[in-house]
Amino acid sequence: MPRILLLEPVGGMAGDMFVAAALDAGVPRAALDEALAGLRPIGFRLLATRAEASGIAGTRVEVLVEGAHMKERGLPEIREIVAGSGLSPRSRATALAVFERIGRAEAKVHGVPLERVHFHEVGAVDAIVDVCAAAAVMEILGWPRVLCPPPELGQGFVNMAHGRLPVPPPAVVEILKGIPVRPGGPPGEAVTPTGAALLAELAEVGDPSGFPALVAEQVGYGVGTVRWPDRPNVLRMTLGAEAEGRGAGLWVLETNLDDCPGQLIARAIEASLAAGARDAWAAPLTMKKGRPGFLLGALVEADRREAVARVFLEETTTLGVRLHRVERIELERELVPVRTAWGEVRVKVGRRAGAEVGVHPEYDDCLARAKEHGVPVREVMAAALTAWRTRGG
Repeated sequence: MPRILLLEPVGGMAGDMFVAAALDAGVPRAALDEALAGLRPIGFRLLATRAEASGIAGTRVEVLVEGAHMKERGLPEIREIVAGSGLSPRSRATALAVFERIGRAEAKVHGVPLERVHFHEVGAVDAIVDVCAAAAVMEILGWPRVLCPPPELGQGFVNMAHGRLPVPPPAVVEILKGIPVRPGGPPGEAVTPTGAALLAELAEVGDPSGFPALVAEQVGYGVGTVRWPDRPNVLRMTLGAEAEGRGAGLWVLETNLDDCPGQLIARAIEASLAAGARDAWAAPLTMKKGRPGFLLGALVEADRREAVARVFLEETTTLGVRLHRVERIELERELVPVRTAWGEVRVKVGRRAGAEVGVHPEYDDCLARAKEHGVPVREVMAAALTAWRTRGG
């Protein structure tokens, strides 16, 4: 089943908290050090220590800067550092994308061209290490699907290189445009620009009720440096696998159509299946004013909702798509080949708790054999069922 990395920004989200939570969850320190070996020329030491917040034990990460370093860096310098970091191609691309997101936000907020943006806090050595380490963590974990509920961004004011700014800082708001967030939170900056960019680049942020059921395998807590009065300043990271069977993140998408040609509905069904829907269908219905219409629907996994919804919106005349989560009980399935007088045909065997519940020949196989030999499809289907029963299945 798909691997899932669930982030819960209980106290906030920052680059160092992401890396700390990963180490606390069991990411091997040696593997992380090896991935970051190419960054050594910029002069740093990664320190991971045990820490606690409101009685929750976890890990805190600090980047100790060695030697003299400039406090500001432009995007070209950062691109050069990341490009020569020795990270894997995907990790390198991810780290660059994170800094590009921050750079575009800073450029927009301050009204300057992207190439002239000076990275202050996020351009320091510790932030470069945090971003590259986060990308390396994803590589070590095999690039799981990352999920996160909408974070609280904090409130009040914070002192930054440009002066005293409101919380959330303008750059954070710009980075998270289009991503759901919750107002309020602790007094101070709960989500940093680096944390925001990591969320935007890596995670699917949304209502947790829409997340698939998760079987937790590893849990870690990244402890932040600030103490909040009303909550532990931790980022919880849970790594696991999507639960099988009941409640495994299935959704139904549907829309009513009363002004759409049948050819387009047929095309939408075909395109939905190509976009990853498990099933797609159309059913007749009577709409307002007695108009005949169709209900177009599809069954999808959570990570295919957007793709299939886009098909509905682009291939039909609808102006909107409804969606709701569903649960189902599935049989264990197995495709077993059997020999018939017209060649090999697969039969689909359904079982529950190991007991056979149903058997049905694969129609496409039967159709192909029927065409090859000029016999009715139903005869091939009957022969496949006989072959299965004969072999004692």
